[in-house]
Amino acid sequence: MAAPKILIPFYSRTGTIEALAKAVAEGAAAEGAEVRLRRARELVGPDVIASVPGWKESADAMNARYAAPTPEDAVWADGVIFGTPTRFGSVASELKAYIDGLGGLWAQGKLNGKAGSAFAASSQPHGGNESTVISLWNPLAHLGFIIVPTGYADGVMFAGAGSPYGASVISGHPPAGPTEAELAVARFQGKRVTQVAKKLIAA
Repeated sequence: MAAPKILIPFYSRTGTIEALAKAVAEGAAAEGAEVRLRRARELVGPDVIASVPGWKESADAMNARYAAPTPEDAVWADGVIFGTPTRFGSVASELKAYIDGLGGLWAQGKLNGKAGSAFAASSQPHGGNESTVISLWNPLAHLGFIIVPTGYADGVMFAGAGSPYGASVISGHPPAGPTEAELAVARFQGKRVTQVAKKLIAA
């Protein structure tokens, strides 16, 4: 059987979600997947970006490392794992713009039956990680994905990091980045989605 193809479209401003996305990719690759990491681009103008110290430099560096996600990436993939910081308990507009751009594929049924999942990050414990992941299940369902949560299907889920819905980071302010326990959940999520994608391909 050909290697399952996993797309990880994410938005990251400070690098926290980028770190989690890389761990998800590691888990998928360890399970035999071919992985594409893609960073959604800013929607605001350069004046807004310049008003936040470090934003432009961080965005430029990540944009040099990752191409922007395209509808063709989603068609290519057997599984898609979305990553986003929380924005008032929901998905960041930058990633949502990419999802909204998949309407043409929805109309053609091109995403039906693919594995779909999501992960998130917030700066504080009750900052909306769980609601953000669950909010992404709505467009996943509309697009025809088979939603794959992390569940409590591995021992890493009992270390007090992530949730049964998806991997997450509580980064603090200023952000301190993922802990090893948070990264372990992300790796498991990549592994689990890849395993489900393999079964869907075989079916």
